[in-house]
Amino acid sequence: MTMTRRMMLRSGLALAALATSGCSRAAKGKFEYVLSDAEWRKKLSPAAYAVMRQEDTERAGSSPLNKEKRVGTYHCKGCNLPLYPSRTKFESGTGWPSFWAPLPNAIRTKKDQGWLGPRIECHCRRCGSHMGHVFDDGPKPTGKRYCMNGVAMVFVPA
Repeated sequence: MTMTRRMMLRSGLALAALATSGCSRAAKGKFEYVLSDAEWRKKLSPAAYAVMRQEDTERAGSSPLNKEKRVGTYHCKGCNLPLYPSRTKFESGTGWPSFWAPLPNAIRTKKDQGWLGPRIECHCRRCGSHMGHVFDDGPKPTGKRYCMNGVAMVFVPA
């Protein structure tokens, strides 16, 4: 089905209304770490809140974590759960921090319908915050590219 200009405008308006409505679009379910919407807004910067709680995406190339080369671990900015070891980070050329594997029991996934079709969303298994998406075009040994929003993570050096 081709999308007409009117349909695109309506979709965009609906997304804009959702983004400004204050409702969270983070993964649904029971999580170990739970905050109210007001507490999330207080804890996170506006950019981190938009990504982690409303499934927004930061601008490509904007994260300082893209240039991070030290040994350590990338943690969820929301609940501090360790997500990715630095040894799995690679330069994907996409403008976002990319990894070929998360730590065990750190990331959960769900199907996400984006503008360009279905994708697999990654969220923190402890707090449900949106982190990014996983694709099947990464390097060996997994062939996966976990394309993460840097604003959703903090780096903890070893």
